[in-house]
Amino acid sequence: MNQQSKPKKVQVATLGCSKNKVDSEHLMVQLERAGIAISPEGEDLSTAGVDTLIINTCGFIGDAKEESIQAILEGVEAKNQGHISQVLVWGCLSQRYREELIEAIPEVDRFFGAYDLDNILAYLGVEKNPLLLTQRYLTTPKHYAYLKISEGCDRQCSYCAIPGIRGRHISVPIEELVREAEFLASIGVKELILIAQDTTYYGLDIYRKRALAQLIERLEAIKGIEWIRIHYSYPASFPDDVLEIMAHSPKVCKYMDIPLQHSADKVLAAMRRNIDGKQTRALVERMREKVPGIVLRTTMIVGHPGEGKREFQDLLNFVQEYKFERLGAFTYSEEEGTWGAENLKDTIRKGIKQERYEELMELQSGISLEFNNSRVGSVERVLVDSFTDGVYVARTSKESPEVDGEVLLGGEFDPARIGTFADAMITGANEYDLLGEFIK
Repeated sequence: MNQQSKPKKVQVATLGCSKNKVDSEHLMVQLERAGIAISPEGEDLSTAGVDTLIINTCGFIGDAKEESIQAILEGVEAKNQGHISQVLVWGCLSQRYREELIEAIPEVDRFFGAYDLDNILAYLGVEKNPLLLTQRYLTTPKHYAYLKISEGCDRQCSYCAIPGIRGRHISVPIEELVREAEFLASIGVKELILIAQDTTYYGLDIYRKRALAQLIERLEAIKGIEWIRIHYSYPASFPDDVLEIMAHSPKVCKYMDIPLQHSADKVLAAMRRNIDGKQTRALVERMREKVPGIVLRTTMIVGHPGEGKREFQDLLNFVQEYKFERLGAFTYSEEEGTWGAENLKDTIRKGIKQERYEELMELQSGISLEFNNSRVGSVERVLVDSFTDGVYVARTSKESPEVDGEVLLGGEFDPARIGTFADAMITGANEYDLLGEFIK
């Protein structure tokens, strides 16, 4: 690899999921401590004085791939106009399509794979500092951060390209995660959001048992951390000891992000989810029983091979019955290299997929509105994220940043409120957000 002279100022553009965000933050702390200035993401490249643009891409599904390619093309254009000296591309898209990208966009100076952080540093003339491995250059608001607890995935879901891109599941040892969380707490982080491709699988590879509960217990003990939130939980073989901690811990948010994907046996089998409709329903009931007041965020896929009218109706009935507080959906997208692309026929027309998506989301809109309306008149503890357009933007433990609605609060701007907890009276609601007032 040809080593370049160390750049003076770098901008890192991160696309895709929060796991990519963590990767970028690990890279940026190494760059910054090596004396390289960091340009905030989105800063105008024509005036920012940036010499190197690094684009951390997503290669998961069609829309995400298109967004990443567009970002690369915009970076190349900035280089052609003389605003920057070089464009480096890394992450999932580069891991998945490196050779095709080299041929299609030769103006990019170098492509790196998803796990090439060390190679990026070497290329930029930066010596990796092992003392910084559990530190981050935070790009979220200073009071919350994502904590990536593992890499890769051993699951073989029909529709998912991630195992092919990211490889086998590898857990980060508890001691390393505790050190990283302690660092985050030391710089003001109050909320940790645990992420992985599958958080429930944590520990199986290095401890020979599911160890998410043990990890949470260690994180609870860290001074300054007040909320711990769990994302990306796989439903099959869900570890109930996590629910026990959630039910009794004042720090663990009664919130679970658990992508169920479907409810019909035929579709779940075609998806290779290792769980059937009856077991899925039993899990939801168990969660609600063991953790009263739990907020469930889930994701569904419509139009997967095997989903006929009967199966789609089963999904609608399931959503109507269990009334998930948060629900998102995707239309099935056949991804090359996946088990589904190689073994199933995508015969459902695009228009039908879209119709099903719209019907499902219309149903969910009413459920979400009902849930939000039920909270009007209550007093809830909020964490204030920002002040935007004349209102404070906050969240309760029932809302995760970037994916859920918000609590919008009136009041005169006081910078000291940002990143702090407060009590708020909920005074109004729509299907997405809540309105409220601070309780003095």
